[in-house]
Amino acid sequence: MKFKALFISATSACFELVNKDIYYSSKKFDVYLNDELKLVDVDTNVFSLYNLEPNREYVVRVDDYELTFYTDNVSVILHSKDFFNQSKNNDDTLALQAAINCLPKDGLLVIDEGEYHITSLFLKSNITIDIKKGAQLLANTNMDAYPLIPGEVEMYDSNKKLQLVTWEGNPFVTKSSIITAFHCQNIKLVGEGIVDGQAQLSNFWKDVKNLPWGRPRDMFFNDCKHLYVHGLTIQNTPCWTIHPYFCDHTGWYDLRVNNPGDHAPNTDGMDPECCHDIKIIGVKFSVGDDCIAVKSGKFYIGKTYKKPTDKLVIRNCFMNRGHGGIVLGSEIGAGTKDISVERCLFVGTDRGLRIKTRRGRGKDSVIDDILFKDIKMVDVKTPLVINMFYFCDPDGKTEYVYSKDKLPVDDRTPYIGKFVFDQIHATGAEYALGWFYGLPEQPIGSVTIKNSSFSMKEDAKPGMPAMMSYIDPQCKTGFYFNNVKEIVFENVKASGYKGDKVILNNVSSFKE
Repeated sequence: MKFKALFISATSACFELVNKDIYYSSKKFDVYLNDELKLVDVDTNVFSLYNLEPNREYVVRVDDYELTFYTDNVSVILHSKDFFNQSKNNDDTLALQAAINCLPKDGLLVIDEGEYHITSLFLKSNITIDIKKGAQLLANTNMDAYPLIPGEVEMYDSNKKLQLVTWEGNPFVTKSSIITAFHCQNIKLVGEGIVDGQAQLSNFWKDVKNLPWGRPRDMFFNDCKHLYVHGLTIQNTPCWTIHPYFCDHTGWYDLRVNNPGDHAPNTDGMDPECCHDIKIIGVKFSVGDDCIAVKSGKFYIGKTYKKPTDKLVIRNCFMNRGHGGIVLGSEIGAGTKDISVERCLFVGTDRGLRIKTRRGRGKDSVIDDILFKDIKMVDVKTPLVINMFYFCDPDGKTEYVYSKDKLPVDDRTPYIGKFVFDQIHATGAEYALGWFYGLPEQPIGSVTIKNSSFSMKEDAKPGMPAMMSYIDPQCKTGFYFNNVKEIVFENVKASGYKGDKVILNNVSSFKE
């Protein structure tokens, strides 16, 4: 059974089977390390090994296929237990921060088994932190304990401002996050431990629209390069769970991201914003909002910095509940391109593959060159959505946003280009199989759906297929298209819908 290495640290390693299976392997397997049995009856395509020794050669084997790898060298190993008095305090932030600050270049901090009560930890460059199995970083539930960080500040050597923190696409004063790094590089955060925001025990999920500041994330990274997170469980975030901002060359492997689904507002799983070269592989999401939401700021950020989120790979992930499985937008002012989503499983999300934008995002908001391939969806209410009338935010329900009239194309007009949906297999849809609604002045460029199958739930209930004004609830609708230049259907099977399989309005070309 062939596999490849995805990520190696000083104490952990992550691997991926080379197959065409979706998230789960069609055959269970055992994993041997230096001929010692380590994992039994593994059933996922991505698997990991922990508690390795630094600077050592290992041989990992599955069936008759083996691979040799070397763990990272480290300059020193520090243990969290050595930074505490005989008994720990109610707040362990300072002790852990002291341990982090003491690390030299290429140092390793081991956070040993136990509970650690923290507010915010700030990381630095060229370190590895191993949060061991049984270790829990438990966030402070007192909102007043977190310092405020300005959204942006003046820079003396640039005509642009320094972006520090953001909320929904604009700079905004925000409480510091639980795990944070600014302007760092070469960080590895690994292990089988838990980072728990404990927002269910706080007021962070209450009256969220009237807070004078943004809520913390479980993890927030700004202007970081070569950042890797492996193995952890990250949960109960006050706001977005993982938020890399203006980060390049990052990897996220074999994580579990958990938030309640019914009363946890804005608890997206992961929101890469204005990021380049990202890999999200083997991650299991179960959250209260979108599982992965790809962003690049609103109009001001997009126009000023022109940094799209691009070169993004999402593979072998499990979206187990959430508003959207994989979402592009809506704060996408600098656009996004070169995205590949493959071999992912969606179960019980409201929408599956979802693109959302609107007038006002700007001419730099170009969404193009997107591939979705080998996706399985179960009980996803609307599997495919492209919506250019997304109505959230304070100005989202203005006439400028909702008008279906053809308005002038100007600096505020976004663009959606080419999308390919290949080998998409969805069962149990309810509202619509697909909902594609472009702007009359800027139609969606091209939608290709091929080698795919879709079916409706027999007892489907009506609901809104997209978050836009002045549409009627839908139930068992087929594929609805409005304001699209080119549509190609190739070997697309559909069943259980009412009326026409494909509904076309203002479509220039349709081929089947």
